[in-house]
Amino acid sequence: MTTIVMNEAAANVAAGLRRPTLAPAWIATLVVGIDLCVIATALWFAQYAALPSAEFAPLVALGIALLAAAGTAALTVLAGSYAPNVLRRPLRALARIGLALAGPVALTATLLTKGTAADFLLAALLALAAVLVPMRLVQSRIVAWIIDSGLIQRRAVVAGGGVHAERLIRGLAARKDSDVRLFGIFDDRDDTRSPPQILGIPKIGGYDDLIGFVRNSEVDMVIISLPLEAEDRIDWLLSRLKVLPVEVRLSAFSADYAFAPRSPEPLIAAIRGTFAPERRLAKRAFDIAFATVALLMVWPVMLLAALAIRLETGGPVLFRQKRHGYNDRIIDVLKFRSMYLEASDPSARRIVTRDDPRVTPVGRFLRRTSIDELPQLFNVLRGDLSLVGPRPHAVDALSSQQVRFTSIVEDYSARHRLPPGITGWAQVNGLRGEIDQPAKLRDRFEHDLYYIENWSIWLDLRILLRTPLSLLGNRMAY
Repeated sequence: MTTIVMNEAAANVAAGLRRPTLAPAWIATLVVGIDLCVIATALWFAQYAALPSAEFAPLVALGIALLAAAGTAALTVLAGSYAPNVLRRPLRALARIGLALAGPVALTATLLTKGTAADFLLAALLALAAVLVPMRLVQSRIVAWIIDSGLIQRRAVVAGGGVHAERLIRGLAARKDSDVRLFGIFDDRDDTRSPPQILGIPKIGGYDDLIGFVRNSEVDMVIISLPLEAEDRIDWLLSRLKVLPVEVRLSAFSADYAFAPRSPEPLIAAIRGTFAPERRLAKRAFDIAFATVALLMVWPVMLLAALAIRLETGGPVLFRQKRHGYNDRIIDVLKFRSMYLEASDPSARRIVTRDDPRVTPVGRFLRRTSIDELPQLFNVLRGDLSLVGPRPHAVDALSSQQVRFTSIVEDYSARHRLPPGITGWAQVNGLRGEIDQPAKLRDRFEHDLYYIENWSIWLDLRILLRTPLSLLGNRMAY
């Protein structure tokens, strides 16, 4: 079981940060969805219902309206016009979406005959103004309330105290558009060199407490506030913090960084492969869509597997195993039961080996074909797992020689910076089954890190397409 190392002060602060903030990406997604519906309806009305000599059938007109609305939304996204600081200013938001509308509306007008194009443009202008103006006014009030309430702030803690932390705190406070809120300082130095409180921000622990704090709370960022010449100390901190899934940045408010006051983002990214809210939203939407489709396709296979287990040994069809999830948190993973009931191993302390007597004949087939893992699609819909990611290993994962994985690979938990997956980059490259040699685990770890640092929707698609082929001829799963 993972032990959370954290002093009482850090634990008290972490207890108040158990719920995540609302990422701006979620607000943007909601507004984009509303815009698509509203703009498409207005343009459909303008080109079909409002014109006496409408030239398109209703469905054709609707298709054109949807394409125009999608083009408008895409242009608005590219211009950054769905950012909260834009949406909270109604005139600015209206001007930007008006510019984005100009091209798609003009293009739609060219599809009409000369006599109806002018009527369409007038109808489109009136319809869009009638819905967009009041909508943006209402949205601006809502977004302003969300921002002022701190619901979309980026929660951060500081690694390093003293004068450089003071510069950081003053610098962020002076930026009216900053959405970063600091909740504490972590520093190993004594109170003489690193005061217990700096401008109202308390020092709540040392660097050992910092790891446990981030594991046990919903913070978005760790900011390293040390002088540039402390290169060894910064490198040491980065090596410690690379196991965390949050953004790790260097403060640019030091005297070494003259550009900080005028920089749009005075915090320098320091670790590659951070799972930012935008990436999290894209991956979650991908998972929900594809997991739903997958369940609709494989439910007959799951039904047959459940019947086979029930007929062979009786007892429960499913069982749960505790595994490491995102940010090293413990999750319950569903699987089809592949062992005899009395030999089931919910903690997975004893790894399954070739010709393991605990595995039933049906279970052996289910494990070899990975059908035993299909119930994990429900874990994906619940949000515990992703379709693609590093495989979730048992809490006390051991090799065939009963050696802990964490003893074989240093910083093994760095693979938990992304949600674990049903399949992954390591698995489609043949790295499945028993860990009977340390090199096999190190290979998997390197593949997992490659995936984390190079993640994209296209990589997920590539892995999903390769997964069925990787299962054919695989003899490593027992």
